[in-house]
Amino acid sequence: MRHECKITVLETTCFPELQKKYLADPNSGPCPFFKAGEEFILKRTPERDDFYHLMNGKFCGEAWDAVSWYVYTALQGGAIMKGWTNDDRVMIACCNDGTRPVVFKIERVDIPENDDEREWLEKQDFSNTAEDAYTG
Repeated sequence: MRHECKITVLETTCFPELQKKYLADPNSGPCPFFKAGEEFILKRTPERDDFYHLMNGKFCGEAWDAVSWYVYTALQGGAIMKGWTNDDRVMIACCNDGTRPVVFKIERVDIPENDDEREWLEKQDFSNTAEDAYTG
């Protein structure tokens, strides 16, 4: 089975009161790099390795530092955050910019390569409930 990773920008947020108090440019505003609704599909094949090449400049470095290990896990077919989200193939994360964070949805995309893998995938339940949740 092959795996890809889809990153969706869910939301960009800005905290002007923190920017005014702490930033050299107190009017920096929201993140200029991402817009809500943007989607990125990452592949890791011999022909195309988006993880190793850090999306070829299509992704902010700070944001990449915050989400890359979830992306790597997804591309390897792992549970991104087992027992935390309502679907083991999904994680919600945000970048490290405390005055203008961007919230991302990171999804593992499973691509069966034959009938056996397709049948196996159809039988899987990746869902979690509050009873399953690990909350620390």
